[in-house]
Amino acid sequence: MSLTRRAVIITSLAFAASPAVARTGFETWLKKFRRKATRLGFSERTLEASLKGAEFLPKVVANDSRQAEVAKPLQDYLASAASGARLSGGQKALKKYKNTLSKIERTYGVEKEVLTAIWGMESAYGGFRGNLPVFSTLSTLAFEGRRRELFEAELLAALQIVEAGHAKPAEMRGSFAGAMGHTQFMPSTYQRHAQDFDGTGHANIWGDDPTDALASTAQLLKAEGWRKGQPWAVEVTLPHGFDLALTGRIFPRKTRDWQRLGVTTASSAKLADHGNGALILPAGPEGPVFMVYNNFHVIKKYNYADSYAIGVGHLSDRLAGRGKIRSGFPKNPWGMSTRERQALQQRLNDRGFAAGNPDGVIGEKGRAAIRAYEQSRGLPVTGVPSKALLASLG
Repeated sequence: MSLTRRAVIITSLAFAASPAVARTGFETWLKKFRRKATRLGFSERTLEASLKGAEFLPKVVANDSRQAEVAKPLQDYLASAASGARLSGGQKALKKYKNTLSKIERTYGVEKEVLTAIWGMESAYGGFRGNLPVFSTLSTLAFEGRRRELFEAELLAALQIVEAGHAKPAEMRGSFAGAMGHTQFMPSTYQRHAQDFDGTGHANIWGDDPTDALASTAQLLKAEGWRKGQPWAVEVTLPHGFDLALTGRIFPRKTRDWQRLGVTTASSAKLADHGNGALILPAGPEGPVFMVYNNFHVIKKYNYADSYAIGVGHLSDRLAGRGKIRSGFPKNPWGMSTRERQALQQRLNDRGFAAGNPDGVIGEKGRAAIRAYEQSRGLPVTGVPSKALLASLG
């Protein structure tokens, strides 16, 4: 068991075993934080309204501790991302908010299907925006301490939202991590990107009307460099004997270079020029292979997981009328069982090569660790998981 995972479990058990002690410690921490906020210039009115009712929420700690331990196989993740219910809900949302979404698309240059896909992934089109009080959630996570600096900064950003009159504390409800509204903005994200698109005087991402939340999401993507008209990715086919060392999102090439190497679309058509692209193999070379472009990396600014970016991209494609992913998913990605992939990740971690949580899902982080290990041993640098590599790690 890794030190990080052990620390997560010990912390979670400590809070669960002594809730009274945790609450006492929480109240002490909250008083200290409130003094800090006072020194930073927040009004007593804002602090009283926002922090007086803040409570320690053990379930928030438990959920935060579990998240790092859970990873879905990509095919399961995508089945959920583009499920029948999510597609149907997205089509209804596109129809209901057609004029609003079209106006937002014209203003920010982000396709309405992409915005709708993020909305669907984040809150099921507003149906599940979260009902936890944000100030209790953020206070709990800051007190818990593993990422105190991060969550104290988010708590200060939440106080700024109240101080500026954008929302009342009771209106600020969200998820287990403190994300809020239709498209699940953290308070600091709200501070950077919130848009009052409907002209009411405040950017309201919490209410039933999704207009401001969708515009705010469009602004975020635009600020991160979204290119309208460019696909997030194209599913491709690799020729027999293709050098897998050329794959990985950190190795972009020009379209003509990929064409010379024999890369085609999944339907065997000539690869169109959408700008520099890189190949990713999220389920190994026997699964779907994607040529990813700039917009893939922009989506990852919203959520860094490759599976999330692929899920949003695929859902947006389906909402735009494009087809399903053509390739199937192998039972054993990279020709290795789940236990073998987990063992490979753990052995790399044990040797100081950061392969990520040993969950059996070997993505770009795992492949980077393999490259680093291969380079350290003077081996050909491929980044390719294999049983032979596992054996060499002992």
